[in-house]
Amino acid sequence: MERFEFTYPAQTSLTGCAQAGVVGSGDLEALYEPKNGDKLHVTVTTSVDGSHTLWQRFFDRLSQLRELPAGQLDINDFGATPGVARLRIEQVFEEAGYAN
Repeated sequence: MERFEFTYPAQTSLTGCAQAGVVGSGDLEALYEPKNGDKLHVTVTTSVDGSHTLWQRFFDRLSQLRELPAGQLDINDFGATPGVARLRIEQVFEEAGYAN
């Protein structure tokens, strides 16, 4: 298991906590908690050794494609593909936007 932490500028805020996906069978869990400020702190825990560069590039690209919300995003990965990772992260942000 490896653990990485990244920080990105946040351009928006969301109102609630949210969870998307499950860990296991090649999937990924994304947990989001809103926080005051102008940063998104990302923690990735993964079963895929040596994937730091892949995750960093993934979040670098994501930050160019969408506005990131301020808060804490925890990713628990069990070998999900980049497509599944993007889906779960978009889902957790959407859910947090609707939460009260």
